[in-house]
Amino acid sequence: MGITIYDIAEAAGVSIATVSRVFNDNPRVSDATRATVLEVAERLGYQPHVSARSLARRQTETISAIVPMLSNYFYAEVLKGLQDRMSASSFDLLVFSAPTLDEIEGQVEKALHRGRSAGVMLFSAPVRGELERQLQRSDLPVVLVDCYHPGFDSISTDNRRGGEIAADYFLSTGMTAPAVLMANPHSIPASHRMEGFRSRMQEAGLVLPKERVIVSSTGYHDGFNEQSGFEGMTKLLRSGQIPDAVFATSDVQAIGAIDAMRQAGVDVPGQVQVIGFDDLPIARYLGLTTLRQPMHEMGARAFDLLTERMNKPAAAVAHTVFAPTLVVRQTTREAIPA
Repeated sequence: MGITIYDIAEAAGVSIATVSRVFNDNPRVSDATRATVLEVAERLGYQPHVSARSLARRQTETISAIVPMLSNYFYAEVLKGLQDRMSASSFDLLVFSAPTLDEIEGQVEKALHRGRSAGVMLFSAPVRGELERQLQRSDLPVVLVDCYHPGFDSISTDNRRGGEIAADYFLSTGMTAPAVLMANPHSIPASHRMEGFRSRMQEAGLVLPKERVIVSSTGYHDGFNEQSGFEGMTKLLRSGQIPDAVFATSDVQAIGAIDAMRQAGVDVPGQVQVIGFDDLPIARYLGLTTLRQPMHEMGARAFDLLTERMNKPAAAVAHTVFAPTLVVRQTTREAIPA
């Protein structure tokens, strides 16, 4: 069997994507790296041919997205924005799904393996430890979506601010006994939403006791699901720690919580107000008050940021942070005039 571009990549200590860029005269490769790859190719006696070049080109026209909990409604909306923006480009999208955060590293390894992609988007995963090392070892462009790391381009929502806005609105309605339906605490978005909410409560002199913080990190979607909201709210109602306002770290949890209260005969918002997070399409039809994040726009901006990184690999790291906005509907009461 003859020498392949995989052999050259291994001998030169670069990725298959880099070798492909060299042979396709891509300007993203530094002069030093180009010289190294060409020297190795000549030393190994590599002879490129049309089919090999075409294969390499097709491989580098694929963008990979590593998405936890693929069937989660939030990711579906963000991916729609991504695909809509990509439709006018020559890139194809390859999606790797990780059912839980614990399985992210394995999916990242697949996406980075042998130049499978021209670039990688990683969704909602804390970038530290081995995952951080995986991304740093790769020379592929990386964009983080719904998460943050100072060393990589990123798209996110100011989740902490969202929690603060929810708390401020509840406080304006006269709330005195808040509760939080929390997803997996290792989820960066969920933890930041919780931190913002708790900080505003403390500033207002209100205690958020641990009995009124229900964490649902088990089950599908790491707790971002209707069942966790239903079970969490049921637990609150049975505990004697009945709140007068509930902040859920996602719309789907809020929907489950409202169902639990409906079955228990609890009036929403008369007895208990509810605010969710995301503003999924279904939230409008259910009258859910929620924090809106621009999911479609996040996907589109993620693609723009990735292609910008492809064209200017030495550019400064860029971070786009969207501001959440409160959409008031029927699950909260009107604010008391100041």
